[in-house]
Amino acid sequence: MTSAPVKVRATCHCGAVALEATLPHGFDDIGRCTCSFCARRQAAAVTAIASSVHVLKGADNLTLYSWNTHTAQHYFCKTCGIYTHHKRRADPSQCGINLGCIEGANPWEYEPIVWTDGINHPSDR
Repeated sequence: MTSAPVKVRATCHCGAVALEATLPHGFDDIGRCTCSFCARRQAAAVTAIASSVHVLKGADNLTLYSWNTHTAQHYFCKTCGIYTHHKRRADPSQCGINLGCIEGANPWEYEPIVWTDGINHPSDR
């Protein structure tokens, strides 16, 4: 991965939630996951440094979904239901930012998007 870090702003659909984050690899590592949750959600995500993710607006309007080991934490806008970001199970120092929420990003321009094997996650062994 050769891209320089990029600072992005992301918002939910209704605008109640806004966040900023730094993508250490720019848009070079966009992916989708095959775990039981992500496969249903279908949102492509890009890697952010967890400590760089700052909710600028609407922290009280975010709801959290977590299950099983509770390492992965998925955040959604309470008003419009849009998934904005999640703390990663594979590496909690990283967050996945919903590519579709990033201002100026068009997910269809990055197809085909790579799928990672979340069904056979190393933490499940």
